[in-house]
Amino acid sequence: MSGHSKWSTIKRKKEKTDSQRAKIFTKIGRELAVAVRQGGSADPDSNPRLRDCILKAKANNVPSGNIERIIKKAATDPTSDKYESITYEGYGPGGVAVIVKTLTDNRKRTAADLRHYFDKYGGKMGAPGCVSFLFEEVGMLILEKKTSDIDKLLEDCVNAGAIDFFEEKDSFEILVDPGDFLNIKKDLEEKGYNFDHAEITMNPSTHVELTDEDALAKMQKLLDILEDNGDIQAVWHNWR
Repeated sequence: MSGHSKWSTIKRKKEKTDSQRAKIFTKIGRELAVAVRQGGSADPDSNPRLRDCILKAKANNVPSGNIERIIKKAATDPTSDKYESITYEGYGPGGVAVIVKTLTDNRKRTAADLRHYFDKYGGKMGAPGCVSFLFEEVGMLILEKKTSDIDKLLEDCVNAGAIDFFEEKDSFEILVDPGDFLNIKKDLEEKGYNFDHAEITMNPSTHVELTDEDALAKMQKLLDILEDNGDIQAVWHNWR
């Protein structure tokens, strides 16, 4: 069994206030626009990245009208809202490794914000590659516990090509090779499995435990402020 479950975090993210939901909508809107432009198509059937972004948007209760408007704008006006993807790395309090993925239209603003956050909460921004070697890119599929036939689920995952399987309190976590992510997801969906969350994520190879109360408080505040920043799409860390 694994101690790295992200399902509790995902459920917490679904219980947002209106203000926080608006920020999530903005972030997902950027992902949708970038998926259209980089995928070269506004048709989810021919643009797998867009298809997954649409599923993510719907899972976060983004209205269908909003999704359609964003896709149409990105497809018809390629000069609007140009964002670049930049990944930053650093250390939180107690040496916790942190990777921050951003989509920004102003890299100077984003870098300054991140530097300020890390400094304020006892961490430090680092050079590219300073902590990424501690993580492995994996595809993660999360399935809420609804099936009683765990053996059948495990067999289907193995046959589909999954590389690891974890049973958590409320969910099953299936890890797959990033290159096989879409094929395995499709294979399992065709077998009747409906995933509550599916993404390419960074899985830490080692973990850091914090026992100092001040470090614990600062680390949580750092994660909260990173999550609230509209330029930041994802944050990965190895804090247990």
